Amino acid sequence: MLVLQGVLMATQIKEIEVNEQNISILYEQGEYIPIVSMQLVFSNAGQLSEHINGLAGLSANLFNEGTSKEGSMGFALKLDAKAIDIGTHVGRESFVIEVSSLKSEFPYAVERLIELLKDPNYTKEALEQIKHQKLGWLSQKKSDFGYISASALRQSLFKGTALAEPYDGTLESIEAISLQNIQDFISSHLGINNLMVVVGGDIGFEEVSGYVKDIAPLFAKIENKAMKPIEASAKKETILIEEETEQAYIYFGSPFYYSYKSQDQHLAKIAEYLLGGAGFGSRLMEEIRVKRGLTYGVYASLRRTKPVSYLSGSMQTKLSSQDEAKALIQEVVDDFIKNGITKEELEDTKKFLLGSEPLRTETLSQRLGRAFSDYYYERPLGFAKIQLEKLEAVTLEEVNTFIKSHTELSDLSFAIVTKK
Repeated sequence: MLVLQGVLMATQIKEIEVNEQNISILYEQGEYIPIVSMQLVFSNAGQLSEHINGLAGLSANLFNEGTSKEGSMGFALKLDAKAIDIGTHVGRESFVIEVSSLKSEFPYAVERLIELLKDPNYTKEALEQIKHQKLGWLSQKKSDFGYISASALRQSLFKGTALAEPYDGTLESIEAISLQNIQDFISSHLGINNLMVVVGGDIGFEEVSGYVKDIAPLFAKIENKAMKPIEASAKKETILIEEETEQAYIYFGSPFYYSYKSQDQHLAKIAEYLLGGAGFGSRLMEEIRVKRGLTYGVYASLRRTKPVSYLSGSMQTKLSSQDEAKALIQEVVDDFIKNGITKEELEDTKKFLLGSEPLRTETLSQRLGRAFSDYYYERPLGFAKIQLEKLEAVTLEEVNTFIKSHTELSDLSFAIVTKK
């Protein structure tokens, strides 16, 4: 709970029944600004669920092309006249449709959303438009060496799994996608039984409930397939990609045997922060930039998702420093795992993470995002507060025991774009 400008707010999870399905609604009322936002979130409907590379993203893009009756321009004009935003995006694990507007225009905004859901622009013209945009973007990525290196690393770490596939598809896969492919993906992945709703703003729950009861029946019950667990490779591969480049792009990663359900997330957060997430306070930045000046920045994170947890990091350096930088990354990670952190590092980390916490919850969007994360990862609401209390009380021994137990982080693989 918190008070902002005299208004008491708390994010809640409620359930309503629609067509014999219980639908969870993540809700926070905030009356200080007359704006309302609603997200329809479909789990197990992201890029890891597609059978054609790029299909999930292209399906999301089609929803941004208006209705078949009015087309992209006609539908957009209706929204613009009322300052309404309706947008769709897709991630690795979920598919999201969002509508937002001023409070006074929200009933009209929901009407337009329903109109869109009933009549997506399943036309040849819309398909050609979104394909043209995606193909242009993919063509540009041919000279994006960071993108090339990151893609190669995923292919190495997650070989044979959906996570190794191109995030946005390929020129060939996008060309091959048909309207029927998109219709089939939407009808088989957007269902009433994998839907949850996230709502925030100047709106009462009774009104929210009414809108959800109007929207949810537009989706049929589907076969909701849970994502299969994925494990990062520990083979310690190094992949070199030769390009016409003036510097080396080094991407690296390793397994992290850790569950998103773990109750000691504060320990992973401390380890992540000090290894590569703290900017100039991290080990990687200190050793590679500050002491040796080999790069402007080097970063690493401990990604903790439902299908997989793993270490991921990157840096750029001069071609002449490529081998030294690669060896240093390995050396820093090895030392971090072997010796852990110091008392001073722990105290500095506590001060920063505890002191910056209010900045992470000052907006409605931030609070809803955090609450959604708690719900999605099967944690109680307010999990972050519990973790902060644990972080404040944690001892150096506890942190170092955790760090030293994850020797798999040293099993680094590298993907490096270098000079031909």
